[in-house]
Amino acid sequence: MQLKHLKTLLTPQAAAAKVSCLAWAPNGGRLAVCTVDRVVLLYDEHGERRDKFSTKPQDPKSGKSSYVVTDMAFSPDSTKIAIGQSDNIIFVYRLGEDWGEKKSICNKFVQTSPVIRLLWLAEHAIVYGLMDGKVRLANTQTNKSSALYGTDSFVVSLASNVSATGFLSGHADGTVVRFFLKDEAAEESQGKLLKHPCPPYALAWGVHSIMVGGCDKKVVAYTKEGRVLQTFDYTHDSTEKELTVAASSPTGQSVVFGSYDRLRVFNWAPRRGEWQEAQPKDIRHLYTITSLSWKKDGSRLCAGTVCGGVEMFDCCLRRIIYKSKFEVTYVGLSQVIVKNLSTGRRVILKSYYGYEIEEVKILGRERYLVAHTSDTLLLGDMLTNRLSEVPWPGSGGNEKFFFEYESVCMIFNAGELSLVEYNNNEILGSVRTEFMNPHLTSIRLNERTQKGAEDNKKLAYLIDIKTIAIVDLAVGSSLGTISHDSKIDWLELNETGRKLLFRDKKLRLHLYDIATGGKSTILSVCSYVQWVPGSDVVVAQNRGNLCVLYSIDSPETVTMFPIKGDVVNLERAEGKTNVVVKEDVKTVSYTLDEGLIEFGTAVYDEDYNRATAFLETLEMSEETEAMWRMLYKRALEARQLHIAERCCAALGDFATMYFLHTTNEIADKVSQETGGTGTDYFEVQARMAMLEKNFKLAEMIYLEQNCIDKAFEMYQGLHMWDECIALAEAKGHPELESLRQKYYRWLTDTGQHDKAGEVKEAQGDFLGGVNLYLKAGLPAKAARLALGQPDVLNDGEAVRRIVASLIKGEYYERAGDLYEKMGHGAKALQCYCKGDAYGKAVELARHTSPTQVVKLEEAWGDYLVEQKRLDAAINHFIEAGCSVKAVQAAIADCQWKKAIHILNVQEDPAFGQYYVIIAKHYASLQEYELAKQLFVKGDKVEDAVEMYTAAGRWEEAYKLAVKCMTEEEIKDLYINKARELERDGKFKEAERLFVTVKEADHAIIMYKKNWMFDDACRVVAKYYPDLLMETYQNMAEMLQNESKFAEAEFYFLKAGEWGAAVQMYKNNGMWEESYRVAKNHGEGDVHKDVVFMWARSLGGEAAVKLINKYGLVEYSIELCFDKCQFEFAYDLARSLCKEKIPEVHLEHALYLRNEGEFAEAENLFIKAGKPNEAVSMYVHNKDWAGAQRVAAGHDPDSLPEVLVEQAKHCFEQKDFQKAEGLLLQAQRPALVVQYYKNAGMWVEAMRACKAYLPNKLSALQKQYEKETSKKGEDDVHVLLQQARDWEQSREYLKAVECYLKVKDDSDTDQMMKCWIKAAEMSIKFLSEDESLEVIKVVAPRLRQLGNYKAAAELYLYVDLYREAIDVFIEAGEWKHAKSIASSLEQSYTNYVEQLYKEHLQRQGNADALVNVDIIAALDMYAERGQWDKCIDTASKQNYKVLQKYVLLCAAHLIQNQEPHKALQLFVQHGAPSGPQNFDIYRRLFGDLIVLPDKADSYRMWADLRDFLQQLCENLSRSSEAKSAVHEEFERMLLIAHYYATRSAARGVEQLAEIAAKLCVSLLRHTEVVPVDRAFHEAGLACRAVGWENMGFVFLNHFLDVCDLFEDGSMNTVDHSSFVGTDIPCEARLPQQLCVTDEQREQIRDWVLEVCLSNRLDQVLPRDERNCYEASLVDTATGLYSLPCIISGYPVLRNKVQFSSEGKVANTDDWNKFITATKTTHNPECQDVLNFISKWCGSLPTSTFAFH
Repeated sequence: MQLKHLKTLLTPQAAAAKVSCLAWAPNGGRLAVCTVDRVVLLYDEHGERRDKFSTKPQDPKSGKSSYVVTDMAFSPDSTKIAIGQSDNIIFVYRLGEDWGEKKSICNKFVQTSPVIRLLWLAEHAIVYGLMDGKVRLANTQTNKSSALYGTDSFVVSLASNVSATGFLSGHADGTVVRFFLKDEAAEESQGKLLKHPCPPYALAWGVHSIMVGGCDKKVVAYTKEGRVLQTFDYTHDSTEKELTVAASSPTGQSVVFGSYDRLRVFNWAPRRGEWQEAQPKDIRHLYTITSLSWKKDGSRLCAGTVCGGVEMFDCCLRRIIYKSKFEVTYVGLSQVIVKNLSTGRRVILKSYYGYEIEEVKILGRERYLVAHTSDTLLLGDMLTNRLSEVPWPGSGGNEKFFFEYESVCMIFNAGELSLVEYNNNEILGSVRTEFMNPHLTSIRLNERTQKGAEDNKKLAYLIDIKTIAIVDLAVGSSLGTISHDSKIDWLELNETGRKLLFRDKKLRLHLYDIATGGKSTILSVCSYVQWVPGSDVVVAQNRGNLCVLYSIDSPETVTMFPIKGDVVNLERAEGKTNVVVKEDVKTVSYTLDEGLIEFGTAVYDEDYNRATAFLETLEMSEETEAMWRMLYKRALEARQLHIAERCCAALGDFATMYFLHTTNEIADKVSQETGGTGTDYFEVQARMAMLEKNFKLAEMIYLEQNCIDKAFEMYQGLHMWDECIALAEAKGHPELESLRQKYYRWLTDTGQHDKAGEVKEAQGDFLGGVNLYLKAGLPAKAARLALGQPDVLNDGEAVRRIVASLIKGEYYERAGDLYEKMGHGAKALQCYCKGDAYGKAVELARHTSPTQVVKLEEAWGDYLVEQKRLDAAINHFIEAGCSVKAVQAAIADCQWKKAIHILNVQEDPAFGQYYVIIAKHYASLQEYELAKQLFVKGDKVEDAVEMYTAAGRWEEAYKLAVKCMTEEEIKDLYINKARELERDGKFKEAERLFVTVKEADHAIIMYKKNWMFDDACRVVAKYYPDLLMETYQNMAEMLQNESKFAEAEFYFLKAGEWGAAVQMYKNNGMWEESYRVAKNHGEGDVHKDVVFMWARSLGGEAAVKLINKYGLVEYSIELCFDKCQFEFAYDLARSLCKEKIPEVHLEHALYLRNEGEFAEAENLFIKAGKPNEAVSMYVHNKDWAGAQRVAAGHDPDSLPEVLVEQAKHCFEQKDFQKAEGLLLQAQRPALVVQYYKNAGMWVEAMRACKAYLPNKLSALQKQYEKETSKKGEDDVHVLLQQARDWEQSREYLKAVECYLKVKDDSDTDQMMKCWIKAAEMSIKFLSEDESLEVIKVVAPRLRQLGNYKAAAELYLYVDLYREAIDVFIEAGEWKHAKSIASSLEQSYTNYVEQLYKEHLQRQGNADALVNVDIIAALDMYAERGQWDKCIDTASKQNYKVLQKYVLLCAAHLIQNQEPHKALQLFVQHGAPSGPQNFDIYRRLFGDLIVLPDKADSYRMWADLRDFLQQLCENLSRSSEAKSAVHEEFERMLLIAHYYATRSAARGVEQLAEIAAKLCVSLLRHTEVVPVDRAFHEAGLACRAVGWENMGFVFLNHFLDVCDLFEDGSMNTVDHSSFVGTDIPCEARLPQQLCVTDEQREQIRDWVLEVCLSNRLDQVLPRDERNCYEASLVDTATGLYSLPCIISGYPVLRNKVQFSSEGKVANTDDWNKFITATKTTHNPECQDVLNFISKWCGSLPTSTFAFH
């Protein structure tokens, strides 16, 4: 813990003015300071004073000086403050929650003794100590106080524990008492704890021990049992005085003691289990500290002094800035403050177990906090300030956190998903899953309140890719498991956790009901799905339809809307639900029916009245009807009968409605009489059973209540007479016979004659029964009765009626029976045939008509076939001789043996098709031999081949195929069949087929396509062994791309590519796997390299721990050297291997040396103890000063070597004097002689030898003589030596002759020096004639070798001026030639001047000619096209000369199609207003105006604008002022200004409309501006900003211009659309169009589309003048409006007036332009405004400025 002074809150006074107490509010928002004046000052958390109030005495009569404030404390909610006073009272003031609220006293507690100290621990509990030694408790709720305990010594201090459940009281006799307010919190004993040697004025209760200080200058730490733990003795410190006050940090891990001018800080070291003192905070002139208070979050400590000062200190262990967005302050080992720097929001993250908090991370859209301790995990939501601390043993930091849910954090670690609910310190639940994806996990935690489900917490997740598990997290039980047939890619529970939506890879959407376990498919194709928030409505997309399920219980009822794009979002706010759909480039919202959504929510919340109210507002539709039905069902289940009645009325089910209405009346009546709802009444229950068609239950209910008549009424009302009579018979009811009569009458009255006939038959009245049966249309029953009763059969009339009715009703068999019974055989046979009673017909025909039996048998067979009785039909067909029908029937009835038997006796080849059918059957039974025989008999050998192939009997198939098929046909057959098997998943069979026809490649491709790599490798190994390794590699890469790393590793290893496996795991952060592979399969130290890279990916302390764990410290440091990662090497060396630090310094220095960072390298070489390396580095780089500095400071022995090396370098650089001095400084004179001798400098060598080594001079001279004797007489050096010898002997003539003899073409410089030496010697020592002769010899030689200067000088020595001038002229030294002519021989002046001019003209050297003839030089520049030099030279002459050549240059540039350069020329050198220049100005403007407008064209338009503005100013001051020419150029200026302003506006999005207006305004200048470009740009600009009417008109006219361009005339252009506007009717035909044919056709297509759709008015918009809004002229009045200088539109009202006449602007356009310029700081817009201020004058009321 470190204390840093922040600020002084209260300035100390010159005298004693004790700050008696300080108190921080628990929420950290207020600091209270009580001064000596008994005034409480209130500060905010930043230390700014915001409020104050005065305290009051207990007795107002006593006056304010009658008491002092002894202590104060804030309430836990920070809205109140308790003030303890020496006048025996405690006042509690209500401060309120906001600053400035009125203060009021809400409690006061009068005591019998002065209050010394107080604490406010709980909500209503204030603990205080009195002077009489008592400790009491004040209850602010009851306004009463009670004694806790008493002592004999007054209280001097109070201190609470961290959890505020207990406190310590210190007393004057040194006693310290411990007391707990809550028994369950008292793990330690209560009562007297210890006795300190002096009064414990400074008392603090830390998290692990108690700290006490007092006037004995000692700080003693006691254990929880009261034993001395540590003692800090300051009695020997003369500067220390008594310890007056102490304060413990909120975490209890730090304690601060205050004394005189000093704060002592003690921090608890958990690993050592002791207190450690930090560096004390000494502040001079602070004087005695009287009070301390620690802010609740631990970040601030305030100290009050005896002189009235209050100081604020910052308290932290360390502070870091996280991602430049958050400030993380560690105020203690277990407490961290995280502050959002942008919003100021702060969160206190604290370990409630006191564990040390490690690194804090901010994740999940920078909202959530994650921190680890040794045994717990801390999580927090910074937005809601909800924090959790859950047990979490060390996991290596490999967890993955997901924050998709606001109330819960998902943690995935080692295949386990753990859920932590914020504000809950226990793990909510843990499950095993390998699929950690927010789309594959759904959590619902109490998101909607439900009846009977107060704690609703559900989780749905994937067990495997096809299985979903649903868990109730509240009770920890499983709610169900869903097994699906396809992979699942999305799932989500509804908010109540009752329904689950999930989608599979085939895009099918399914709904699962958790309560019933039912699963249904909602959509076959679903690309988007989402629950509507706050409801059980589902929104999904099915191809081009938006699907809404308002009733999730009726998934078949889907509301669909066609859409053109894709659903991208679902928004619900302010009572509306919108589905956001992206259609092409625009976004469209579809609003859902909020009533239907609310209905579903109300139903699931069981608020049926609200649901009814919603439905009543809707029109009846299919969806609404489904909702009414669902509500009806739910209302019945909940016995909400009135709601059910209303539902029936809405559905039109009036019968049920009336039934329920009656039921409700009964229930309401019972409810009024007995209370309750009335639904428990027996009659209501019986009627509900009747409604559910459970009549037996209703009967039972009536019988239980002895209401049998009610049961009779029920059955009779429902016309259930059988049940009624059965009940009467069972109960022996006396009215049984009456009931039966009523029943018969009711049957006859209601036309139920069949039932009445049964009654008559039962009574024995058979004729009556027959009559009733016939009357009821039941002749079959009448015939049955007649056949069984002879009396009826003997009644001919009755039988006739019966037969007639039977035939009419097509009961032919019964009619036949009656005819046969009466002996009418023919009629009976006819009826049997009609009635399909062929059995009876055949039997009858055998006796009456045998010839018809065969025909009847065939008909019987056909009938049986129709009836699907094929087995019976076969024999009848055989009896009839119909073999084909018999075979067909046998095959259809699967009587295969019988069919073969029938076929075997047939000889007709047409029966072959039936062999094939039977063969296929036996093939399906795997009786292949018999099937083959049948296929052969049916002439279908290829089918037999296919059969064998399908059966996997490849040999038989191949043998059979070879006999009847070509090889190509066999191959095609097998490959096609193999692909069919592949589609059916029969890969082994497909492989055998491929291999059979020698197409193993297809088998390999098949296996790879289906991810069956083992089989693919097996085939490759068998048929392509040389490609096996490559195949392994390929398959491993495929598996790697699919994130199947374990399988990919297997194949990488198979391929021998263990390195690829290691790299794969590294790339995916799977370091342990990478290490395992490298360790087990890698070569050398690869596994160590993996550990190194693993550590580098972790960084920080974790990396060091990892390296140490694997024992790779030295290896990693060496690897850092190789990889130049020296910072990591330093971390490792400092933490784990300090003896390697010098080596790290050395390697780092070597690296920096190679990188050229010599200063840093020098420092590190020295740190490494290798200064000689630094010296060598500087020597190598020839930094001699650096080398000498390092050598002198750190390695003096190496200094001579440095000097020698420097001298050697100087010799190489020919700096012999410096080299000689360095060697002498290094005390190496022998090296001086040696270096001179090696360089052939014998004279210098002998001089140095004579001076420094005289004893060796004779030997050196002998060496020199020996060297010279080896060379011949013609040697140049010999001649030179001879010449020097003659010179020394004063034989100058001979010396000159020797010098002149020197000829060495290899060294012309030496040769010329010798000649010049000879000439100089002749001039100096010989006669004039002799010297003249020598010079005449030497000068031509020098002239020939190009040494003109020396030759000329020699001529001048002997007064040969003409020869000297000619030499200088030949050398081009005209200056010297002129100098000689002017100073020595003036007669040659004209001669030189004339030659010089001719020379310049001949050489074309205009630069030099300028100084001779300026006009000739300028003309030469112009003629050569050197316009830059021409203009530059002319600019130095007078203005007329300059303008002449500027115009010539501009004309040249315009002629060469470079008008922009000509413009720059005029901008740079001005624009004269002479009439002779106007044509070129017009030409320049015309050429620029047709250039295409590009994104960077602004500078060109601005230059043109500025040029024209300067020209117009010049014209206004000339005679052309106000002339037509002046107006012409003013118009050009306006057009250029429009172009420049438009170009600037196009670069700012807010000025798009301004740019469009300028395009429109340019149309009034189309006689100057190219008409096609003007209309094209105006049309596109209008269309871009949404002015499609104008855009259409302009682009339509543009197309007309394009068409007329092709015709070559503008005479027939249609100008009707612009009648009444100021757009010119006539315009020049453009030389070429501004668009391509493709662009023109695109515009034409758009215009046609607008014409056909009729969606635009296709007219120009009008303004308040009722004329075209951009027209400056009012067609009705002829009035002319000034154009806006910003937009070009007419200024009608709300104008901005400039000082220049005629310059105005529309206020809206001007403000928009000014605002956009200020907000965007666009330099082009700023330039426009600067030009306007120069052109139009400044504004009268405002200015603008840009920086």
